[in-house]
Amino acid sequence: MKRSTKILSIVIIFFLIIASVIIARTMIGNHFKKKFGKRPPPGIMITEVMESRFFEKIETFGTAVSNRNDSFRIKKDDLLSELELNDYVNKGDVIVKLKSGDIIAPFSGVVGYTGLTEDIFVSDKTIIITLDDTKVIYSDIKIPENYSSVLEKGLPIEAKVSSFKNKTFNGEIDFISSRINADTRSLLTRIKIDNSDLELISGSLLEVSIMFNMRNSLGVPDTSIIMEGEKTFVYQVSPENIVNKVEVQIGNRSEGKIEILSGLKEGDIIVAEGLKKVYPRAKINPIKEGEEKNQSSWKKKEDKN
Repeated sequence: MKRSTKILSIVIIFFLIIASVIIARTMIGNHFKKKFGKRPPPGIMITEVMESRFFEKIETFGTAVSNRNDSFRIKKDDLLSELELNDYVNKGDVIVKLKSGDIIAPFSGVVGYTGLTEDIFVSDKTIIITLDDTKVIYSDIKIPENYSSVLEKGLPIEAKVSSFKNKTFNGEIDFISSRINADTRSLLTRIKIDNSDLELISGSLLEVSIMFNMRNSLGVPDTSIIMEGEKTFVYQVSPENIVNKVEVQIGNRSEGKIEILSGLKEGDIIVAEGLKKVYPRAKINPIKEGEEKNQSSWKKKEDKN
């Protein structure tokens, strides 16, 4: 009898411990649910679907060539004084004063010289002075035959050089050959670039992009796109700030934008950034780009205080 009473007491104590643990866990869970369940929805960057510029590109390389150039060979002993060249001369300016007669600039341009050379008898030293009109830069480039149908005079081009990593020079197609080279299967095309600031130097290697099939289409930031297998989605934001996953058909990528062929219409609001923070039917606190900057500066002030 005593033994059965002892076993019963142990069983009761055991169940009381389990009940206490369950009650404690429930109370703690309710506490944290109340504490964190009222958190405001996350602030998420949004954007409006609108028309953007899209185009296709042909990328190649070319060499910068000045609009006009000339060179002058002079003997060192013909100089009246030490050679001092101006960086730029206007048409009619004196480039160099010589005993035999001054050298006059036949056109405006940038002055330079190639260096000192010696003739075959190692006698008189010679200086070669160059004059380049580089206000307009030309470059002859070879375009593959399969692009011949889209090339036309006046198509816009962009060019970059290694010395100006963050700058793009604008120009256009100036001339297209009437024949395709049978050996290279390419079409010789000449481009011209406005170089009014004289930043491009003749002989520079150009990274050339020719834009064609330019059009205005609906576009969204590339940071708003979700790829799942062969399907593409975005998070669309309702007037009640509820997000829903919407399938879209995309086209080309251009300047940080993705072309939308179907699935959205102009004026729709979508999630622009922070895709990992949202999920279907979740509520968000929408933030536009300007609002984000204001909130960031306000938060910094608050942290200082």
